[in-house]
Amino acid sequence: MEMQTLKGTKDYLPEEQVIRNYISDTLRKIFEKYGYKPIETSVLDFWEIGSSKYAAGEGSDVLNETYKLTDQGKRKLMLRYELTFKLAKLIGMNPTMRMPFKRYEIGRVYRDGPIKTGRLREFTQCDVDVVGLTTRAVDAELVKMAIEIFQELKLDAYVKVNSRKLLFGIFEWAGIDKKYLSGVAVSIDKIEKYGEKQVRKELKEKGIGDKIIDKLFEILNLLEGKNNAQIIEILNEKLQNENGKQGLEEVSAFMRYVEMYELKNIVLTPTLARGLGYYTGMIWECFLKDGKISSSIAAGGRWDNMIQEFINSERQYPATGISFGLEALYTSVNKQNILNLPKILIISIDEKQMRYCLKVADILRKSGVSCDIAYEKKLMKAINYADKEKIPFIIIIGEEEEKLKKLKLKNMITGEENLLGFEEVARRLQ
Repeated sequence: MEMQTLKGTKDYLPEEQVIRNYISDTLRKIFEKYGYKPIETSVLDFWEIGSSKYAAGEGSDVLNETYKLTDQGKRKLMLRYELTFKLAKLIGMNPTMRMPFKRYEIGRVYRDGPIKTGRLREFTQCDVDVVGLTTRAVDAELVKMAIEIFQELKLDAYVKVNSRKLLFGIFEWAGIDKKYLSGVAVSIDKIEKYGEKQVRKELKEKGIGDKIIDKLFEILNLLEGKNNAQIIEILNEKLQNENGKQGLEEVSAFMRYVEMYELKNIVLTPTLARGLGYYTGMIWECFLKDGKISSSIAAGGRWDNMIQEFINSERQYPATGISFGLEALYTSVNKQNILNLPKILIISIDEKQMRYCLKVADILRKSGVSCDIAYEKKLMKAINYADKEKIPFIIIIGEEEEKLKKLKLKNMITGEENLLGFEEVARRLQ
């Protein structure tokens, strides 16, 4: 039998998993700092429940990519394709849950879809959602949190934002019939990638007349190159339909909180469209400035109707959230910076110093320093091992170090050696 990895899946060796763990630990730390609590939901679910989110026909592509299973009891099951419907189900099964409910979940999801850089069949989603609040302040807080995460991971990113209502308000202003709104949105979202000529052609193929297409691009070209405030000002003058007014109100309120938070790199993008089957208001996508990967590294928006419809409840459950792709973040970060995080190999020159060596390791670990012990390696072999493993620091312990109750700390990058006390070693490495 030939050993091979299933296409679209991946096994991670220690040097890779160290980086993935660092990213997920960073996410957890910041999620919890903003008041979000962890949950864990099952990977398996009933097909009837998971597919009901798209019962109206929207999102059929997702269902086509969903892994379908049958258990020994002949029940139709599925592997979860996302974490959002699991949250909706959780709330439906716990109707007395206190609101607002702020949760995060980091877990594997599965889709039998196209494979590309940063996208596999089996991948990890990192979702943060708030249920029970309608204020734009929490939308802006999610974007602020995302920016803080990117800063922590040393990623230079920017955030595109829009309102679904504003987008549809622009379409209505141009004279597009309501039955075409979602289809036009899908085409307009491609304008940055394919350009105006290709999008015009696609709109015509969808049955949109030339005069309406011209009017649509009249306003889009007018907004081209304008800053956030100028875009809002221009659209305030032109849009008088209900979608347009509500969209402008949402965007203006969101931008006021952006200003309060002093957020930079927020780009109002009236052509941005995503999640047309469930997003109801503000939406956002986060991208790297260097274009290292073309897809977004995080995205989200407001989904006020889905839980109510999903669990068939009379009660309203306004919700907003953001999702980070662990694979996309893994592809994006500077891995060498993470691999060089302080850690230590402790080397005992002689077996006689092993007791002291174990005591040193215990004290450093209690101080929060990550360390390993070269149990069976001679001095030079241990140093070579540390070099090959890219361990940035080693502690060498001999008779003199034990007598003085000191540690010889060597920087493997610079070659510098210092004889230091426990507290000084811990301070430097922390």
